[in-house]
Amino acid sequence: MTRAGRFETQPEGYRAFLPAPLPPEPPVFRDPELDALLSQADLALGRLDGCASILPNPDFFIAMYVRYEAVLSSQIEGTQSTLEDLLKFESEGDATAKDVAEVVNYVRAMNHGLARLPDLPLSLRLIREIHAELLRDGRGSRLEAGVFRRSQNWIGPGGSTIMTAAFVPPPVHELMPALGEFEKFLHSAAPMPTLLQCGLAHAQFESLHPFLDGNGRVGRLLITLLLCQRGVLHKPLLYLSHYFKQNRAEYYDRLMAVRLRGHWEEWLKFFLRGVLEVSTTATQTVREILTLREHSRQKITAALKNSTGGFELLDFLFASPLLSVNSVQTKLACSYVKANRLVLDFARLGLLEEATGWQRNRRFRFKAYLDLFDTGPGGPPSPPPTTA
Repeated sequence: MTRAGRFETQPEGYRAFLPAPLPPEPPVFRDPELDALLSQADLALGRLDGCASILPNPDFFIAMYVRYEAVLSSQIEGTQSTLEDLLKFESEGDATAKDVAEVVNYVRAMNHGLARLPDLPLSLRLIREIHAELLRDGRGSRLEAGVFRRSQNWIGPGGSTIMTAAFVPPPVHELMPALGEFEKFLHSAAPMPTLLQCGLAHAQFESLHPFLDGNGRVGRLLITLLLCQRGVLHKPLLYLSHYFKQNRAEYYDRLMAVRLRGHWEEWLKFFLRGVLEVSTTATQTVREILTLREHSRQKITAALKNSTGGFELLDFLFASPLLSVNSVQTKLACSYVKANRLVLDFARLGLLEEATGWQRNRRFRFKAYLDLFDTGPGGPPSPPPTTA
Protein backbone atom coordinates (compact mmCIF):
# COMPACT_ATOMS: atom_id res chain seq x y z
CA MET A 1 0.00 0.00 0.00
CA THR A 2 1.22 3.53 -0.87
CA ARG A 3 -0.29 7.00 -0.58
CA ALA A 4 -1.53 6.48 -4.17
CA GLY A 5 -3.46 3.30 -3.39
CA ARG A 6 -2.92 -0.42 -3.03
CA PHE A 7 -2.72 -3.59 -5.07
CA GLU A 8 -5.20 -6.22 -3.97
CA THR A 9 -5.39 -9.86 -5.06
CA GLN A 10 -8.79 -10.69 -6.55
CA PRO A 11 -10.64 -14.01 -6.14
CA GLU A 12 -9.58 -14.95 -9.70
CA GLY A 13 -5.92 -14.66 -8.67
CA TYR A 14 -4.82 -11.43 -10.40
CA ARG A 15 -3.71 -8.30 -8.54
CA ALA A 16 -5.65 -5.11 -9.30
CA PHE A 17 -4.88 -1.54 -8.28
CA LEU A 18 -7.30 0.34 -6.02
CA PRO A 19 -6.41 4.06 -6.09
CA ALA A 20 -6.69 6.14 -2.95
CA PRO A 21 -8.89 9.27 -3.20
CA LEU A 22 -7.27 12.53 -4.24
CA PRO A 23 -5.60 14.69 -3.08
CA PRO A 24 -2.75 12.50 -1.80
CA GLU A 25 -2.28 12.02 1.91
CA PRO A 26 0.17 13.15 3.14
CA PRO A 27 -0.12 16.14 0.80
CA VAL A 28 2.17 16.78 -2.15
CA PHE A 29 5.53 17.97 -0.83
CA ARG A 30 6.42 21.17 -2.67
CA ASP A 31 10.21 21.22 -2.56
CA PRO A 32 12.14 24.09 -4.25
CA GLU A 33 12.39 22.16 -7.54
CA LEU A 34 8.66 21.50 -7.77
CA ASP A 35 7.81 25.08 -6.78
CA ALA A 36 10.20 26.47 -9.39
CA LEU A 37 8.73 24.27 -12.10
CA LEU A 38 5.20 25.26 -11.07
CA SER A 39 6.10 28.95 -11.26
CA GLN A 40 7.80 28.60 -14.63
CA ALA A 41 4.95 26.54 -16.07
CA ASP A 42 2.36 29.05 -14.84
CA LEU A 43 4.27 31.92 -16.46
CA ALA A 44 4.69 30.04 -19.74
CA LEU A 45 0.99 29.16 -19.79
CA GLY A 46 0.08 32.79 -19.10
CA ARG A 47 2.23 33.96 -22.01
CA LEU A 48 0.56 31.45 -24.29
CA ASP A 49 -2.90 32.57 -23.24
CA GLY A 50 -1.89 36.20 -23.79
CA CYS A 51 -0.50 35.48 -27.25
CA ALA A 52 -3.71 33.71 -28.24
CA SER A 53 -5.71 36.82 -27.41
CA ILE A 54 -3.97 38.87 -30.11
CA LEU A 55 -4.50 36.37 -32.93
CA PRO A 56 -6.74 37.62 -35.73
CA ASN A 57 -9.65 35.23 -36.30
CA PRO A 58 -8.46 33.09 -33.37
CA ASP A 59 -10.99 30.34 -34.03
CA PHE A 60 -9.22 29.54 -37.33
CA PHE A 61 -5.99 28.88 -35.50
CA ILE A 62 -7.67 27.07 -32.62
CA ALA A 63 -9.21 24.68 -35.14
CA MET A 64 -5.72 23.79 -36.36
CA TYR A 65 -4.48 23.18 -32.82
CA VAL A 66 -7.43 20.92 -32.15
CA ARG A 67 -6.63 18.93 -35.30
CA TYR A 68 -2.93 18.84 -34.37
CA GLU A 69 -3.70 17.42 -30.94
CA ALA A 70 -6.14 14.92 -32.43
CA VAL A 71 -3.45 13.54 -34.73
CA LEU A 72 -0.74 13.36 -32.06
CA SER A 73 -2.98 11.88 -29.38
CA SER A 74 -4.25 9.26 -31.82
CA GLN A 75 -0.70 8.45 -32.93
CA ILE A 76 0.16 7.61 -29.32
CA GLU A 77 -2.52 4.93 -29.55
CA GLY A 78 -0.92 3.48 -32.66
CA THR A 79 -2.75 5.23 -35.52
CA GLN A 80 -0.69 6.31 -38.53
CA SER A 81 -2.83 9.08 -40.02
CA THR A 82 -1.16 12.48 -40.39
CA LEU A 83 -2.49 16.00 -40.16
CA GLU A 84 -2.62 16.18 -43.95
CA ASP A 85 -4.65 12.95 -44.05
CA LEU A 86 -7.17 14.57 -41.71
CA LEU A 87 -7.35 17.78 -43.74
CA LYS A 88 -7.81 15.79 -46.94
CA PHE A 89 -10.68 13.90 -45.38
CA GLU A 90 -12.32 17.13 -44.19
CA SER A 91 -12.03 18.83 -47.58
CA GLU A 92 -12.87 15.87 -49.83
CA GLY A 93 -14.33 13.12 -47.65
CA ASP A 94 -11.39 10.95 -48.66
CA ALA A 95 -11.01 8.22 -46.03
CA THR A 96 -8.37 6.17 -47.83
CA ALA A 97 -5.79 6.96 -45.16
CA LYS A 98 -5.65 4.31 -42.48
CA ASP A 99 -7.23 5.24 -39.14
CA VAL A 100 -8.36 8.71 -40.27
CA ALA A 101 -11.87 8.08 -38.89
CA GLU A 102 -10.41 7.76 -35.39
CA VAL A 103 -8.71 11.14 -35.69
CA VAL A 104 -11.95 12.70 -36.97
CA ASN A 105 -13.73 11.25 -33.93
CA TYR A 106 -11.12 12.79 -31.64
CA VAL A 107 -11.71 16.23 -33.15
CA ARG A 108 -15.45 15.73 -32.67
CA ALA A 109 -14.98 14.60 -29.06
CA MET A 110 -12.75 17.53 -28.20
CA ASN A 111 -15.08 20.08 -29.76
CA HIS A 112 -18.03 18.49 -27.99
CA GLY A 113 -16.32 18.81 -24.62
CA LEU A 114 -15.33 22.43 -25.21
CA ALA A 115 -18.84 23.34 -26.38
CA ARG A 116 -20.47 21.71 -23.33
CA LEU A 117 -18.20 23.22 -20.67
CA PRO A 118 -20.15 26.50 -20.25
CA ASP A 119 -23.31 24.55 -19.35
CA LEU A 120 -21.97 21.29 -17.93
CA PRO A 121 -18.91 21.35 -15.64
CA LEU A 122 -16.31 18.64 -16.13
CA SER A 123 -17.97 15.59 -14.60
CA LEU A 124 -18.53 11.88 -15.07
CA ARG A 125 -21.50 12.71 -17.29
CA LEU A 126 -19.43 14.94 -19.58
CA ILE A 127 -16.60 12.38 -19.63
CA ARG A 128 -19.08 9.75 -20.84
CA GLU A 129 -20.39 12.11 -23.52
CA ILE A 130 -16.85 12.81 -24.75
CA HIS A 131 -16.09 9.10 -24.83
CA ALA A 132 -19.26 8.42 -26.84
CA GLU A 133 -18.10 10.90 -29.49
CA LEU A 134 -14.59 9.47 -29.47
CA LEU A 135 -15.75 5.90 -30.13
CA ARG A 136 -18.72 6.67 -32.36
CA ASP A 137 -17.11 4.52 -35.07
CA GLY A 138 -13.67 3.10 -35.80
CA ARG A 139 -11.76 0.32 -34.10
CA GLY A 140 -13.23 0.88 -30.64
CA SER A 141 -16.85 1.50 -31.62
CA ARG A 142 -17.93 -1.95 -30.42
CA LEU A 143 -16.46 -1.38 -26.97
CA GLU A 144 -19.39 0.31 -25.19
CA ALA A 145 -18.98 3.92 -26.29
CA GLY A 146 -19.97 6.33 -23.53
CA VAL A 147 -20.32 3.56 -20.93
CA PHE A 148 -18.02 2.91 -17.99
CA ARG A 149 -16.67 -0.59 -18.32
CA ARG A 150 -18.59 -3.56 -16.98
CA SER A 151 -15.76 -6.03 -17.35
CA GLN A 152 -12.13 -6.13 -16.28
CA ASN A 153 -9.43 -4.67 -18.52
CA TRP A 154 -5.66 -4.64 -18.22
CA ILE A 155 -2.54 -3.09 -19.76
CA GLY A 156 0.40 -5.02 -21.11
CA PRO A 157 2.32 -6.00 -24.23
CA GLY A 158 0.58 -7.85 -27.03
CA GLY A 159 -0.32 -11.39 -26.05
CA SER A 160 -0.31 -10.71 -22.32
CA THR A 161 -3.06 -12.04 -20.09
CA ILE A 162 -4.57 -10.55 -16.98
CA MET A 163 -2.17 -12.70 -14.95
CA THR A 164 0.92 -11.41 -16.79
CA ALA A 165 -0.27 -7.82 -17.38
CA ALA A 166 1.93 -4.87 -16.49
CA PHE A 167 -1.01 -3.16 -14.79
CA VAL A 168 -4.57 -4.10 -13.86
CA PRO A 169 -6.97 -1.21 -13.02
CA PRO A 170 -9.67 -1.44 -10.35
CA PRO A 171 -12.14 -4.35 -10.64
CA VAL A 172 -15.64 -3.46 -11.75
CA HIS A 173 -17.19 -3.53 -8.27
CA GLU A 174 -14.61 -0.96 -7.09
CA LEU A 175 -14.75 1.27 -10.17
CA MET A 176 -17.85 3.40 -9.57
CA PRO A 177 -16.98 4.31 -5.95
CA ALA A 178 -13.50 5.31 -7.15
CA LEU A 179 -15.00 7.36 -10.00
CA GLY A 180 -17.27 9.07 -7.49
CA GLU A 181 -14.23 10.15 -5.47
CA PHE A 182 -12.55 11.28 -8.70
CA GLU A 183 -15.52 13.51 -9.57
CA LYS A 184 -15.44 15.04 -6.08
CA PHE A 185 -11.80 15.96 -6.67
CA LEU A 186 -12.64 17.60 -10.02
CA HIS A 187 -15.24 19.76 -8.26
CA SER A 188 -13.23 20.41 -5.10
CA ALA A 189 -13.07 24.01 -3.92
CA ALA A 190 -10.04 23.31 -1.71
CA PRO A 191 -7.12 25.61 -2.56
CA MET A 192 -4.71 23.94 -4.96
CA PRO A 193 -2.76 25.27 -7.96
CA THR A 194 -4.71 24.35 -11.09
CA LEU A 195 -1.71 22.76 -12.79
CA LEU A 196 -1.17 20.45 -9.83
CA GLN A 197 -4.84 19.48 -9.92
CA CYS A 198 -4.55 18.76 -13.66
CA GLY A 199 -1.48 16.58 -13.15
CA LEU A 200 -3.06 14.62 -10.31
CA ALA A 201 -6.36 14.20 -12.19
CA HIS A 202 -4.70 12.91 -15.37
CA ALA A 203 -2.64 10.31 -13.52
CA GLN A 204 -5.65 9.19 -11.46
CA PHE A 205 -7.83 8.83 -14.56
CA GLU A 206 -5.22 6.65 -16.25
CA SER A 207 -5.05 4.46 -13.15
CA LEU A 208 -8.83 4.12 -13.06
CA HIS A 209 -8.90 3.23 -16.77
CA PRO A 210 -12.70 3.40 -16.66
CA PHE A 211 -13.43 2.51 -20.30
CA LEU A 212 -12.64 -0.55 -22.37
CA ASP A 213 -10.94 1.67 -24.96
CA GLY A 214 -9.97 5.33 -25.39
CA ASN A 215 -8.73 5.97 -21.84
CA GLY A 216 -5.47 7.60 -22.93
CA ARG A 217 -7.15 9.99 -25.34
CA VAL A 218 -9.88 10.99 -22.88
CA GLY A 219 -7.30 11.38 -20.11
CA ARG A 220 -5.24 13.77 -22.23
CA LEU A 221 -8.36 15.75 -23.14
CA LEU A 222 -9.15 16.22 -19.45
CA ILE A 223 -6.02 18.34 -19.00
CA THR A 224 -7.08 20.97 -21.53
CA LEU A 225 -10.72 20.90 -20.45
CA LEU A 226 -9.76 21.50 -16.81
CA LEU A 227 -7.52 24.43 -17.76
CA CYS A 228 -10.32 25.99 -19.81
CA GLN A 229 -12.94 25.38 -17.11
CA ARG A 230 -10.75 27.03 -14.46
CA GLY A 231 -10.11 30.04 -16.73
CA VAL A 232 -6.37 29.44 -16.88
CA LEU A 233 -6.73 29.21 -20.65
CA HIS A 234 -9.34 31.14 -22.59
CA LYS A 235 -8.61 29.20 -25.76
CA PRO A 236 -7.68 25.49 -25.91
CA LEU A 237 -4.07 25.86 -27.02
CA LEU A 238 -2.21 23.55 -24.62
CA TYR A 239 -1.90 19.91 -25.62
CA LEU A 240 0.63 17.58 -24.02
CA SER A 241 0.36 14.69 -26.48
CA HIS A 242 3.55 15.72 -28.28
CA TYR A 243 5.47 15.79 -24.98
CA PHE A 244 4.05 12.44 -23.85
CA LYS A 245 4.80 10.94 -27.26
CA GLN A 246 8.40 12.17 -27.23
CA ASN A 247 8.89 10.92 -23.66
CA ARG A 248 6.76 7.81 -23.90
CA ALA A 249 8.92 5.51 -21.75
CA GLU A 250 9.32 8.03 -18.94
CA TYR A 251 5.59 8.84 -19.08
CA TYR A 252 4.63 5.21 -18.40
CA ASP A 253 7.42 4.78 -15.83
CA ARG A 254 6.31 7.86 -13.87
CA LEU A 255 2.71 6.67 -13.77
CA MET A 256 3.77 3.23 -12.53
CA ALA A 257 6.03 4.80 -9.91
CA VAL A 258 2.99 6.63 -8.53
CA ARG A 259 1.02 3.38 -8.28
CA LEU A 260 3.85 1.26 -6.90
CA ARG A 261 5.63 3.73 -4.64
CA GLY A 262 3.38 6.79 -4.30
CA HIS A 263 5.86 9.03 -6.12
CA TRP A 264 3.41 11.84 -6.83
CA GLU A 265 6.05 14.56 -6.64
CA GLU A 266 8.24 13.06 -9.36
CA TRP A 267 5.22 12.57 -11.62
CA LEU A 268 4.16 16.19 -11.08
CA LYS A 269 7.64 17.46 -11.91
CA PHE A 270 7.56 15.47 -15.16
CA PHE A 271 4.08 16.85 -15.90
CA LEU A 272 5.09 20.47 -15.17
CA ARG A 273 8.16 20.17 -17.39
CA GLY A 274 5.79 19.14 -20.15
CA VAL A 275 3.51 22.13 -19.56
CA LEU A 276 6.53 24.45 -19.59
CA GLU A 277 8.00 22.93 -22.74
CA VAL A 278 4.76 22.73 -24.70
CA SER A 279 3.58 26.21 -23.65
CA THR A 280 6.88 27.74 -24.72
CA THR A 281 6.80 25.96 -28.07
CA ALA A 282 3.14 26.84 -28.67
CA THR A 283 3.82 30.51 -27.89
CA GLN A 284 6.60 30.51 -30.47
CA THR A 285 4.25 28.88 -32.97
CA VAL A 286 1.64 31.59 -32.39
CA ARG A 287 4.27 34.24 -33.04
CA GLU A 288 5.35 32.46 -36.21
CA ILE A 289 1.71 32.33 -37.34
CA LEU A 290 1.42 36.10 -36.88
CA THR A 291 4.66 36.67 -38.81
CA LEU A 292 3.56 34.35 -41.61
CA ARG A 293 0.21 36.11 -41.89
CA GLU A 294 1.80 39.56 -42.04
CA HIS A 295 4.38 38.55 -44.67
CA SER A 296 1.65 36.87 -46.71
CA ARG A 297 -0.53 39.98 -46.61
CA GLN A 298 2.40 42.09 -47.75
CA LYS A 299 2.92 39.80 -50.75
CA ILE A 300 -0.75 39.99 -51.64
CA THR A 301 -0.85 43.78 -51.35
CA ALA A 302 2.23 44.21 -53.55
CA ALA A 303 1.30 41.71 -56.27
CA LEU A 304 -2.48 41.52 -56.62
CA LYS A 305 -4.80 44.22 -57.93
CA ASN A 306 -7.75 42.73 -56.05
CA SER A 307 -6.17 42.41 -52.64
CA THR A 308 -9.59 42.09 -50.95
CA GLY A 309 -10.22 38.71 -52.59
CA GLY A 310 -6.65 37.75 -51.75
CA PHE A 311 -7.11 38.56 -48.08
CA GLU A 312 -10.31 36.53 -48.01
CA LEU A 313 -8.50 33.55 -49.50
CA LEU A 314 -5.62 33.97 -47.04
CA ASP A 315 -8.03 33.85 -44.10
CA PHE A 316 -9.56 30.71 -45.60
CA LEU A 317 -6.11 29.14 -45.84
CA PHE A 318 -5.50 29.56 -42.12
CA ALA A 319 -8.72 27.62 -41.52
CA SER A 320 -8.27 25.08 -44.35
CA PRO A 321 -4.65 24.85 -45.48
CA LEU A 322 -5.42 22.01 -47.89
CA LEU A 323 -7.89 23.05 -50.58
CA SER A 324 -9.12 22.82 -54.17
CA VAL A 325 -10.36 25.48 -56.56
CA ASN A 326 -13.90 24.20 -56.00
CA SER A 327 -13.62 24.69 -52.24
CA VAL A 328 -12.34 28.24 -52.78
CA GLN A 329 -15.24 28.94 -55.13
CA THR A 330 -17.70 27.75 -52.49
CA LYS A 331 -16.06 29.54 -49.57
CA LEU A 332 -15.66 32.90 -51.33
CA ALA A 333 -19.00 32.62 -53.16
CA CYS A 334 -17.37 33.60 -56.46
CA SER A 335 -17.09 32.20 -59.97
CA TYR A 336 -14.87 29.24 -60.74
CA VAL A 337 -12.77 31.47 -63.03
CA LYS A 338 -12.10 33.95 -60.21
CA ALA A 339 -11.33 31.18 -57.70
CA ASN A 340 -8.93 29.51 -60.13
CA ARG A 341 -7.18 32.79 -60.85
CA LEU A 342 -6.71 33.52 -57.15
CA VAL A 343 -5.33 30.04 -56.46
CA LEU A 344 -2.87 30.33 -59.36
CA ASP A 345 -1.82 33.81 -58.19
CA PHE A 346 -1.15 32.40 -54.72
CA ALA A 347 0.88 29.57 -56.24
CA ARG A 348 2.91 32.11 -58.23
CA LEU A 349 3.57 34.08 -55.02
CA GLY A 350 4.76 30.93 -53.25
CA LEU A 351 1.83 30.92 -50.84
CA LEU A 352 0.40 27.69 -52.26
CA GLU A 353 1.93 24.63 -53.82
CA GLU A 354 0.21 22.03 -55.95
CA ALA A 355 0.04 18.73 -54.04
CA THR A 356 -1.20 16.15 -56.54
CA GLY A 357 0.71 16.51 -59.83
CA TRP A 358 -2.58 16.08 -61.67
CA GLN A 359 -4.01 18.22 -64.46
CA ARG A 360 -7.56 17.98 -63.10
CA ASN A 361 -9.00 17.93 -59.59
CA ARG A 362 -5.84 19.47 -58.28
CA ARG A 363 -5.31 20.10 -54.61
CA PHE A 364 -3.14 22.86 -53.16
CA ARG A 365 -1.48 23.15 -49.78
CA PHE A 366 -0.41 26.10 -47.63
CA LYS A 367 2.97 24.52 -46.93
CA ALA A 368 4.50 27.24 -44.75
CA TYR A 369 1.54 26.99 -42.38
CA LEU A 370 1.36 23.19 -42.35
CA ASP A 371 5.07 23.04 -41.55
CA LEU A 372 4.31 24.73 -38.21
CA PHE A 373 2.16 21.72 -37.30
CA ASP A 374 4.34 18.94 -38.67
CA THR A 375 3.43 15.58 -37.13
CA GLY A 376 5.45 13.45 -39.48
CA PRO A 377 9.17 13.32 -38.50
CA GLY A 378 10.49 9.95 -37.42
CA GLY A 379 7.70 7.92 -38.94
CA PRO A 380 4.91 6.28 -36.97
CA PRO A 381 5.48 5.81 -33.23
CA SER A 382 6.20 2.49 -31.63
CA PRO A 383 3.04 0.72 -30.47
CA PRO A 384 1.76 1.55 -26.98
CA PRO A 385 0.96 -1.06 -24.34
CA THR A 386 -2.11 -3.02 -25.29
CA THR A 387 -5.32 -2.49 -23.33
CA ALA A 388 -7.60 -5.49 -22.98
